[in-house]
Amino acid sequence: MRVWYNIVIGDVDETGNTAMVNLKDLTLDQIKDLLGRLGEPPYRALQLARWLFQRGCPSWDEMTDLPKDLRARLKEMAILRGLTLVQKQVSRRGDTIKYLFGLADGQAVESVFMRHTYGRSACISTQVGCRMGCRFCASTIGGLIRNLSPGEMYDQVLAMQSDVGERISHVVLMGSGEPLDNFEHVMIFLEHLTAPYGLHIGYRHITLSTCGVVPGILKLARRRLPLTLAVSLHAPNDELRNRLVPINRRHPLGELIPACREYIKLTGRRITFEYALLAGVNDSPRCALELARLVGGMLCHINLIPANPVGGKDFSRTPAVRVQRFKNLLEKAGLSVTVRRELGGDIDAACGQLRRRVLGLNG
Repeated sequence: MRVWYNIVIGDVDETGNTAMVNLKDLTLDQIKDLLGRLGEPPYRALQLARWLFQRGCPSWDEMTDLPKDLRARLKEMAILRGLTLVQKQVSRRGDTIKYLFGLADGQAVESVFMRHTYGRSACISTQVGCRMGCRFCASTIGGLIRNLSPGEMYDQVLAMQSDVGERISHVVLMGSGEPLDNFEHVMIFLEHLTAPYGLHIGYRHITLSTCGVVPGILKLARRRLPLTLAVSLHAPNDELRNRLVPINRRHPLGELIPACREYIKLTGRRITFEYALLAGVNDSPRCALELARLVGGMLCHINLIPANPVGGKDFSRTPAVRVQRFKNLLEKAGLSVTVRRELGGDIDAACGQLRRRVLGLNG
């Protein structure tokens, strides 16, 4: 029995199984350390990492440039765990595929593959469920179950890329969960995703979405990663945002907006503000003018989202004519604005809907 990085290798857990480490959960330095403890030179770590993160190899036997005795030792202590496909839905237009993937502990998470003119995008989940409680989101129904490990996040990208047979060029962390509530695991995932031994996806092709976890935004800013930060704003004042996005009660706009300005200052990157339009709730001309005053002068972009309907939630989407009116008012105030192109409306498009329906979760 050996203790390594808080993992007891070779011990027996409560189910009677030998404790095994998932190598995709480790940093490259940790993989080097593990192999060094086995008497292997540092270059073996890069060989192994390419099999894990670039090729998604499902079998030790296929890792032909690693010595047989090393593969045998790794097989005793490590797992090559992937995901199980529970359900797959393809949109009528064929540009969007939604997946429900099963995890080793019986939980399940959603991922979405999207074809765009600029490339192939994967939207992944970072948690099973979510504890942020946003009023119009299906992911938060049932609360947070647990964080996803770095390997469970990475396997979502590998599984979709393998299924469609097309290279994924962009990744968005906008599925179920709050990425900044699972900060360290997300950082390890991004390290592998962007690495030459991994899928080598540039940070400028990665978007991380948060509902406004201010300490996480500031922590991320200090990393100075050139990714795109998307902040789910959804309301231009505290009174309305307290109702729609409960974390605003802990980190109100008076904290969130200065944190966004600090992020821009430290990274030089433009922030995207996501704004889901809800009929009769946050789509009035007054709300548009308030939003313009709130973020005016910032290096930012407004992404208006005609909200997807969610069963059990008493919200409906804003009609197209009012979406255009809202957009026009923001543009007149000098803001950069787009309306998100709708993808997958016929396949449980909203985050958490497929998992909720298949697993029978109720609100």
